[in-house]
Amino acid sequence: MANAHRGEVEAVLDGKMFRLVLTLGALAELESAFGDEDMLALAQRFGGGRLSARDCVRIIGAGLRGAGYEIGDDAVRTMRTDNGAAGYVDVVARLLRATFGEETEGRRASAEEEGHGPFPGTT
Repeated sequence: MANAHRGEVEAVLDGKMFRLVLTLGALAELESAFGDEDMLALAQRFGGGRLSARDCVRIIGAGLRGAGYEIGDDAVRTMRTDNGAAGYVDVVARLLRATFGEETEGRRASAEEEGHGPFPGTT
């Protein structure tokens, strides 16, 4: 069972229940895959609301590996969800919310203007 307090989510892929989590190592993997400098750049990228299929593969794959599964992105590319493309986007959205919180771009921008960082507890 997924622990929401630890940033975990559950998803049914290929008819099997999986737990996903973006650990620090998984986030480092995504920084490298996307060519981003840091977690703030990742948060800004994902906060834009646009995801390619390639993005979904990388994020789901990193989330699975973060939870301890030894599943490569090639295997993730062939996995199916019950709701097709919308199912993949739902898994990614829930995983990103669990990792970065539910802030929208507008709320993030206003927090930065007020001198607060984009992540809770930062300046």
